[in-house]
Parts: sequence; C-alpha cells; structure tokens
Amino acid sequence: MMQPFDWLVQEYLPQLLDSFFNPQKRVSIGYLLIALLIAICWSVWVRNERGFKGLRKVCRSLFSPKIWFSKSALSDYKLMFINRAIMMLISPAMFSKLAAATFFYFLFIEVFQNTPAILETWPLWAAPVLYTVFLFLFDDFSRFFVHRCLHRWPLLWAFHKIHHTAETLTPFTVYRTHPIEGIIFGLRATFVQAVSISLFVSLFGKNIDLVEIFGVNFLLFIFNVTGSNLRHSHVSIRYPRILEHILISPAQHQVHHSIDPQHHDCNYGAAFAIWDLFGKSLKLSQNSHNLRFGIIDDSKFREHTLKELYLNPFVEVRTLLSRLI
Repeated sequence: MMQPFDWLVQEYLPQLLDSFFNPQKRVSIGYLLIALLIAICWSVWVRNERGFKGLRKVCRSLFSPKIWFSKSALSDYKLMFINRAIMMLISPAMFSKLAAATFFYFLFIEVFQNTPAILETWPLWAAPVLYTVFLFLFDDFSRFFVHRCLHRWPLLWAFHKIHHTAETLTPFTVYRTHPIEGIIFGLRATFVQAVSISLFVSLFGKNIDLVEIFGVNFLLFIFNVTGSNLRHSHVSIRYPRILEHILISPAQHQVHHSIDPQHHDCNYGAAFAIWDLFGKSLKLSQNSHNLRFGIIDDSKFREHTLKELYLNPFVEVRTLLSRLI
C-alpha cells in the first residue's frame, strides 16, 4: 500500500499540476491568460479608458485583493485542493466508464437488430464530425439537466448551494463544489461518454474519433478560448440579445449567481442557452446592474469555513429527511 507522502508526491501533485497545464482542463494557464486578455480588452472598451493610465486602472480592478483574497475566494482555493484529493481517493470505486460503455454498446447492438456499424459506408469525415458535435451537445444538455435538478430538488440543492455561497467570483469558483456534487457530475460525465462512444461504435464501427485541437473536442476548445472562465468573474461580458437566446454569456451566468430573488432559477445552461429557452428558465443580461453574489439564507455559510461548507449540507439533508418521516 502506498504511503501518504509517496501518494502526495507521485499522484496528487502531478494531477493537481495537470489541471493548470493540460489544455483539456478549463482552468489551464493558456485559457486563463486568454480570459485575462479578453477581460482587459472588454473592460477598456466598456469603460472607455485610454492610454497607460486607463489600462492600469482596469488592471487594478481586475486584480483587486478584495476579490482574489476575500474569505469567499480563499475558501474556493481550499476546496480546490481538498476536493481534488477526495475525488482521487473515491474515483476507483465509481462506476467504470469502460463498463458503462460496454453495457451500452451491446444494448445498441440489440436495438439495431444485431447489425453493427450500419453507417460504416458513410464518408470518412462523417463519423468524427457527427461524433464531435453529438458529444458536445449531449454533454452540454446533460450539464443543463443535472444543474437544473440540483436547484429544483431540495436534497440536491443542500449540496449545490455550496457553489452559490460564493460572494466573489473568480475562475477558481468552478471548483467550489461539495464532493457529493462532484460525484453526481462525475457519474453524469461517465454516462454521457459511455452512451456517445457505444452509440457511434454501433453505427460507424470502431474507427470513430474526435475532431480535436490539442487533444480537446474542437467545440469545447472554442468554448474555452472564448472566455468560459469569465463566467465566474466580475467582468460582465454581454452578448447581443439574439445571441443570448442561443449561447450563455458570462453576464448571464453571473445573473444566475445573483442574490436578487428575481434572478433565481434561471440560466442553468453551460454553453448553449437554447436549453433554458425551451425550459422557460432563460434570462437575458441587462445593460447595467450591480449584482451581488451569494444566497439569501447564507447565515450558516457566512464565514466560509471548511466545516460549514462540508458539513452543513448533511445537517440540512438530515432535517429535510426528518420532515418526511
């Protein structure tokens, strides 16, 4: 059995560093630098700042210690480090992607009447292009669906509200999640990839592949380099109204985090807004609004301590279950 120090050095630290250097990870350094450039350009344009003095003013705002070193942000960093260790320890016990893919493969073979690869004669480009688009759309819809359930079901909201207790937003707020939510999204990802792989292998044979850039789904790469990290930020980048009916802008996701009751239960989508449009939960961003982030019933989380963030959801779940019994 590996000793704790050996595990820390040989497994934990390499995986942690991989989060910042692997282009498959949303908060990799490359994406963060691109997001910073977009934020600077947007802020200079919106504020109509000019010259070196204006740029310095914008940078002071973007790197404000009140944001990056707030109690809320510091708890984000702690959760990022601790949750990484927790998920590494429990992931071997979670449902295997290979096992899931095998199950769905034989299921689809049965559905298609034992005639595998019925679309194998299609042009060579068809399988990777269709697979890339299907996987991105299916993954995005599943994120929307699970996210909506996390808000609508009280037992799940008890854990997801940890993410919404953030009072300042940084790109690392994406890691502000309870491990139970991490497990839910891990199972979601396994299901999506297993279904997608097995379906396309059933239809096109084993020669399916992704259209990739740096090993990343082409569409996911575009999503990441166009400022996905700014969704958790104080840079309110809006899209034209027509486009915000199709794509979720950073400003729309910030509205989702707003403490204002009129902004509750909206904009669950990650990339596409069409899911919210059909689900009647879409809310467009506004020209100017001074948003406050957090949750109304945040008295139990006001200090942003690890004890509050990890244990209070279980206390709330116990209370909810006791009311049902």
